[in-house]
Amino acid sequence: MPRMTHQRTESAPPRLRLFSAAATGVLALAAALAAGHLVAGFINVSASPYLAVGNGAIDLTPVELKDFAVRTFGTYDKLVLLGGMALTMIGVAALAGVLSARSTAPGVTVIVLFGLVGGVAVYSRPNLGTVALLAPLASVVTGVAVFLFLHGKAPRIYRQTESGEKAGNSRRAFLISGAGVVAGAGVAGLGGQFISSTRDATASREAVGKLVPARSAPAIPADADFAKLGTPAFLTPNQRFYRVDTALTVPQVRTEDWSLRLHGMVGKEMRYSYDDIRDRPLVERTITMTCVSNEVGGDYVSTANFIGVDLADLLDEAGIQPGAEQLFCTSVDGWTSGTPVAAARDRTRGAMLAIGMNGEPLPLEHGFPARLVTPGLYGYVSATKWVVDIEVTTWKSRQSYWLKRGWAEQAPIKTESRIDSHRGFATVTAGTVRLSGVAWAQHTGIAKVEVKVDQGPWQETTLSHEVNINTWRMWWTEVQIPKGVHQVFCRATDKSGYTQTDARAGTVPDGATGWHSATLTGA
Repeated sequence: MPRMTHQRTESAPPRLRLFSAAATGVLALAAALAAGHLVAGFINVSASPYLAVGNGAIDLTPVELKDFAVRTFGTYDKLVLLGGMALTMIGVAALAGVLSARSTAPGVTVIVLFGLVGGVAVYSRPNLGTVALLAPLASVVTGVAVFLFLHGKAPRIYRQTESGEKAGNSRRAFLISGAGVVAGAGVAGLGGQFISSTRDATASREAVGKLVPARSAPAIPADADFAKLGTPAFLTPNQRFYRVDTALTVPQVRTEDWSLRLHGMVGKEMRYSYDDIRDRPLVERTITMTCVSNEVGGDYVSTANFIGVDLADLLDEAGIQPGAEQLFCTSVDGWTSGTPVAAARDRTRGAMLAIGMNGEPLPLEHGFPARLVTPGLYGYVSATKWVVDIEVTTWKSRQSYWLKRGWAEQAPIKTESRIDSHRGFATVTAGTVRLSGVAWAQHTGIAKVEVKVDQGPWQETTLSHEVNINTWRMWWTEVQIPKGVHQVFCRATDKSGYTQTDARAGTVPDGATGWHSATLTGA
């Protein structure tokens, strides 16, 4: 009989241990993002692939989801977005590492795909040039290199040989290599942040010094608020002034680099430097601003003394042509708004190119060096921060950021009121209870505010001194709250005779409506 022979079969390719595989993917991701952030520090921090993707996500977010985020998370909405992105990317990177246990192909493919997404996001940003693509390119190169390096160092599981011996890389060597990657990523990330911070606008803002208006706003009288009774102070401190915008990072624009271009349907194109504006006779106006995302009873309403120049003067110097309908205004980061020409030129309204706020240069997060402020209109059509370009045009020719997303073309601020004390679900001593709050109807003015308990009659409240029709007014009154659970309501009537409707409507497309209420328990 023929002799039977046994041939040795080749052992299967070794595979990475599960933890090592996942860690390889996550550490490569960290290195890639850090490298991109470092390169972006030399170009523009917005070129950081992580931030560019975040900005792109904001642009693509459906209106309803954006409104939910602002309503739910308030000023932390962007932090929640970045945190969610980070968790998602870590999960994908870990999965890519696990899928690469035997071969580097899946991991390399995912890194390249991440890089492409980052490249598209960077390229699509209107304020970034082609050179900004160096940041996502650095991310891809670094990510692939680190992934391959760690993949080669990672402990592996080999099939047992005929002699019973096992082979594999040292776990200690892998941990040392991983620690080196973490350290390098940390240095690169912090380096990018430091480099970008050296070009921030803080020093430029400090150099502006005190802004002294040629025409100061009238002094705020002592009875303009009822802060001792629970209302806000009449003027909102800069650090507490509401902020709602699409910027993941605050644009850094120095006064020496800033200019405003005014063009389009004008007789003469104009360009203004910061000194051109600063050297003009400045005017100060007390103005209450409201965000269209403000829910009934919400806090996205604030008041400040703004310092700047009349927008109507700049428009008159350029010469507005017949048929012009909107000012298509662009921020340095590419965000746009559309302000009605009629409102901007209405001198009784007092639209401004503002450079100061509450006696000091605009805070960086509120538009330094310059922003628009148009009383009586929601911010998304009237208050472009970090403004660098104004094109006089028609509604048909250009559509602004939020107009493309289904918000209204015209956005006058709606007459609204709010209960500040007592807030909902408070327990109060049964009997006489003091209520206080605020109402606003910019550029129309508040005539009266009324409150009622449950289904009882409306009773008029005491109003604060009216500073001007472009600002809010405080109110207070006393009501009877019996024992048990009760609901109090407030409503405002403006000087045109319009009284707030009780019909509840959301913020989209032109602002919320409805009576604000608070549930109180008499004890």
